Amino acid sequence: MNAHPLDNPINGAGLGLRRQFLSQIADNPPEIGFYEVAPENWITLGGKLGKQFRAMTERHDFVCHGLSLSLGSTDPLDVGLVTAIKQFMQEHRIKLYSEHLSYCSKDGHLYDLMPIPFTEAAVQHVAQRIRQVQDILGQKIALENVSYYAAPGQEMAEIEFFNAVVNEADCNVLLDINNIYVNSVNHGYDAEAFLKAIPANRISYAHIAGHYVEAEDFLVDTHGAAVIDPVWKLLAKAYEGYGVFPTLLERDFNIPELSELMREVGVIKAIQNAWQSQHARQSVLSP
Repeated sequence: MNAHPLDNPINGAGLGLRRQFLSQIADNPPEIGFYEVAPENWITLGGKLGKQFRAMTERHDFVCHGLSLSLGSTDPLDVGLVTAIKQFMQEHRIKLYSEHLSYCSKDGHLYDLMPIPFTEAAVQHVAQRIRQVQDILGQKIALENVSYYAAPGQEMAEIEFFNAVVNEADCNVLLDINNIYVNSVNHGYDAEAFLKAIPANRISYAHIAGHYVEAEDFLVDTHGAAVIDPVWKLLAKAYEGYGVFPTLLERDFNIPELSELMREVGVIKAIQNAWQSQHARQSVLSP
């Protein structure tokens, strides 16, 4: 078993920060390894919330997870947005930025994450845009494997496409565990086989979330429900194969009380601790 090799600026179990509970967390911070924010939603934040956010970033580790950079689009890259994100990260000492392997614009925003065709031409197009982003930011970004419901013009498997983009762009990986599970059900592939093909040496951190069951063979990635057991088990499998890496709970809709979110963060911690304990025992028993 190989421990995860990346030297990360974050660790432990994280939580996506939402304005709904910013004041509650600012006044009484829970035990969180790190927080994640979509920079588009926080760059212009001012007033009381802005001050609370500044106090949070001064005391806790944060990562940025982009929503609207539209890496797969044929529209010109929004260099102004990338520059603003760089300034935001410098201002708040945020060391890690991630985005989706998708697009969300075509002559204007589409307000959804659309699938990129799994083709060699798309590999080259997206990788070039990622390299441009990395040049502006002065650092590697982490690329998220996304959920998708159709694959028009497909020339290669999802995992082949994802790995080709990551290798060509020389970027890191944001491993979304729920997206692997959702896609495996919707498209009929082996989730564990997909997981084993991920380049472990590039994993920066992971997402875990809930989804909506439309039918037995059709799941919708909503981030609006509790994480289910098969997804938790897939996270445990990822740790078994790669060692523990930072993992964040995503919840974007139907947001429950903070205590319920912390319960799920606690599950992440428990799975991480179980791997650490087992690994420690194996190290003691090894000759």
